[in-house]
Amino acid sequence: MMRVFVYEHLSAGGTADAPEELLAAGREMRDAVVRDLLRTGDCAVSVATGPHATEVPPGATPIAAPLHASGERAIGSAEFVAQQSRLHDRTWVIAPETDGVLAQMQRAVDASRWLGCDGAAIALASSKRATIAHAAGQGVTTPLAFAASPATRRWVVKPDDGAGAVATRVHNTRAAALEDMAARRERGDAVVLEAWVAGEPLSLSLLCSAQDAELLSVNRQHLAIDALGAVSFEGVQIHVLQGTDPRMGALRAWARTLARSFPGLRGYVGIDLVWHAQRGPVLIEINPRATMAYVGLSATLGRNVAAAVLDAHHQELAHALT
Repeated sequence: MMRVFVYEHLSAGGTADAPEELLAAGREMRDAVVRDLLRTGDCAVSVATGPHATEVPPGATPIAAPLHASGERAIGSAEFVAQQSRLHDRTWVIAPETDGVLAQMQRAVDASRWLGCDGAAIALASSKRATIAHAAGQGVTTPLAFAASPATRRWVVKPDDGAGAVATRVHNTRAAALEDMAARRERGDAVVLEAWVAGEPLSLSLLCSAQDAELLSVNRQHLAIDALGAVSFEGVQIHVLQGTDPRMGALRAWARTLARSFPGLRGYVGIDLVWHAQRGPVLIEINPRATMAYVGLSATLGRNVAAAVLDAHHQELAHALT
């Protein structure tokens, strides 16, 4: 029986003041992964819990980080993950790239136990500016290709290491976007300014290994922009394109090209893109971890995605030993 430790940063109490909607999303992703692992029939699953998420799926074992008498964590999140990883065969972490949280977790776990992307891939994907610059240098279309186009009418300012649509604002002129960026940088925020790419917002669910990047699902992202330009994420609809859609072939090839450009991507990876009417897929960002599109994916595909992640990791370890 393989012992697997699952840690989701928000539900484990890693961020004390996480908004309820983000906490709920974290629990959903965590529980979807845990249920898939339990369904393999070959995993004993332990789950990190926090003050606002003490319940875990039936069959899993809750593990809470030790607390001081004051109720605060006795040890840091990364140290807690490191301790538990040594007691388990595999560790699956869902954590934001923001402030280097996911990178800290990856460094705390031995590579043989870590179910996810390597340190270099996480570091690169943790910066939106670095991600699109690197991808563009590899021939992948990004918002940089639209920066000088007279057809570009809107611009977006967002955190360089942010998750989802948090603190993301669309402007109708580049001058207004530059003003917003300057004001945020003056406050010490690390933000980026990009051309707003018109098209259909999609995401890809990928299963990545050293050998391949398999496109599991194409998903539609639902975004809203209010009167002041603030962008909000309103959910994702999974598996919206079928094999008969003419875009599927292009997206499979594009995903493999992207994975070759970021060779440390491993396990489940989410890719945010816009399908542009003339240019096709345009990379927006890479999420080197489970995303909301994971929730319900195994049932929709009729395939246990967590089992596939475990199998890919096992094959890579076996290959390294030969």
